[in-house]
Amino acid sequence: MTEPIKEFCGIIGIYNNAEAAHLAYLGLFALQHRGQESAGIVSSDGTNVYTHIGEGLVADVFADRSILTALKGHIAIGHNRYSTTGGCGLHNVQPLLARLKDGPIAVAHNGNLVNTNALKRKLEEEGSIFQSTTDSEIILHLIAKSREKTLVKRVIDACRQLKGAFCLVILTPDKLIVARDPHGFRPLALGKLTGSWLAASESCAFDLIGAEYVRDVQPGEVIVIDKSGFQSIMFAESSQVTQCIFEYVYFSRPDSRIFGDFVDKTRRRLGKNLAIEAPADADIVFSVPDSSNTAALGYAQKSGIKYEIGLIRNHYIGRTFIHPFQQGRDLGVRLKFNTVGGVLKDKRLVVVEDSIVRGTTLAKLTELLRKAGAKEVHIRVSCPPVRFPCFYGMNFPTPNELVASGRTVEEVRQILGVDSLHYLSQEKMVESAPHELGGYCCACYDGKYPVPLEDAVIRNIDNLGGNVLKI
Repeated sequence: MTEPIKEFCGIIGIYNNAEAAHLAYLGLFALQHRGQESAGIVSSDGTNVYTHIGEGLVADVFADRSILTALKGHIAIGHNRYSTTGGCGLHNVQPLLARLKDGPIAVAHNGNLVNTNALKRKLEEEGSIFQSTTDSEIILHLIAKSREKTLVKRVIDACRQLKGAFCLVILTPDKLIVARDPHGFRPLALGKLTGSWLAASESCAFDLIGAEYVRDVQPGEVIVIDKSGFQSIMFAESSQVTQCIFEYVYFSRPDSRIFGDFVDKTRRRLGKNLAIEAPADADIVFSVPDSSNTAALGYAQKSGIKYEIGLIRNHYIGRTFIHPFQQGRDLGVRLKFNTVGGVLKDKRLVVVEDSIVRGTTLAKLTELLRKAGAKEVHIRVSCPPVRFPCFYGMNFPTPNELVASGRTVEEVRQILGVDSLHYLSQEKMVESAPHELGGYCCACYDGKYPVPLEDAVIRNIDNLGGNVLKI
């Protein structure tokens, strides 16, 4: 089946709760969409540290109830993983746990560093030996090698050397440390549950636990929570906050609050602005479920065209499904989606999609819609054309794999085989998002990378016909 868009990870941390590991487990369930390759939890009772990691979904990794019982303590951090840097394998499953000279430390990381090669080369020249192939392990080595006198200062020293996207939850026997990069690429929220503090990639993790959203972790902020209380330290000042707008467009759950606002509200605005910019003469509007559902509702509301359910998604198809036979080019799409023939027959359709990356799935969906009797198929996309890869935590393909890279909208329309195709403009996309906490990274649309990339990465893009602009 066609690979979905993947984000690097989902993370959660809990301090001062007797059921810390159990709460982390529940939070990882809510964040399962952010990583389905592996999961893990590390906990501490103030003296000892306990860990369990494994490959697969949260329910599979923690299938035995005794596993959670063994994860004792009032502090815990958890991690769901998709691999964008380092590949799969148990050696790359997080949280990563190390034992430094002054005790154990565990780290869970969401994001992607852009100076990985330079940092790793420097560390290896100084004698570091790496046990994994993830950029997350670099963070542990930087903390271990720092000459600062306290652990908190060593963490800050490490964060100041990192470039790119990183949200961190770090556990020691008696502390929970939370950090977010100065540009604020990835979301990270703070929550409270009675006397407990929580941090998570999305606020939907708090809702499942029954915790209250407090605020976002600020870009360039380190938070230390221990028996002394709550301490906030700004380790870097950023005049240019560039939050990933694709979190609003596609990745985060619609019921989550990220970057200061609910995802659902922004997606509805995206759909409404799309209806204004790209009206269509059609009978019904529907979404490609599930991530474009709310944008389609916004489009229908603004356009006045009736909203329908034209596609049904099978939620029980895993990413590792293997075809038992190869008959039918569109088998993968048929496994995931089916058409509602009574709704589609002889109708002019507006199909709202959140984004088009490779375009293969949408092309096959168009064939299914026409076979179901659709008279016309008009695609409306709630973001601009994706033309550039992401290096800050999304696994967007290389430029030559992106259907819109080097092609006009008309050329993409012909590839998809649809009657019309319109994308939301970048101006209206950005306008749709809240700006209370800063601006947005749109590098996957315009190629303007706010954090400079390593030369090796730039050369690779150039060899593939890409174009990099630094801002």
